[in-house]
Amino acid sequence: MEQLYRENGKVVYHYLLSLCHDRFLAEDLTQETFLRAYRSLEHFDGSCKLSTWLCQIAKHLYYQHLSRHKREIPAEPDETAFTDSPQPEEKVLHRLELMDVLKEMQKLPGQMREVIYLRAVADLSFRDIGEILGRSENWARVNFYRGKETLIRAARAAKWEDGHE
Repeated sequence: MEQLYRENGKVVYHYLLSLCHDRFLAEDLTQETFLRAYRSLEHFDGSCKLSTWLCQIAKHLYYQHLSRHKREIPAEPDETAFTDSPQPEEKVLHRLELMDVLKEMQKLPGQMREVIYLRAVADLSFRDIGEILGRSENWARVNFYRGKETLIRAARAAKWEDGHE
């Protein structure tokens, strides 16, 4: 069980963080994911990667959490979700740019946003993303590309507005 967690814990945690934007909730759900996985390991049939199976369990737990608490997905990410310590002064500009990108990402349709988070944060392959979301690898690629293009257009528009105010 320890080895299973060492090999897949970060992927599951980052996946959950991409869904809930709350590092404490992501930590709790990650622990619950591995507990559930341990209890049902005999049901793992090997038809997908172990990390994909774990992310599917994690996603199910997150949706259970939402239905129990009748919560909506937050409109803006929790700033503390992406860092454990305050940023040094020289990184303020970078942080502001990152926050702008994250805010723009929140405007994307749900599954497109999820694909981008899974690719950028959890560093999953398009095949794994497709499996987790119950879609094809090609669907994941297309949604990632479209989301990325939307973010690029938004960044260009913001730069244009800043330069022409």
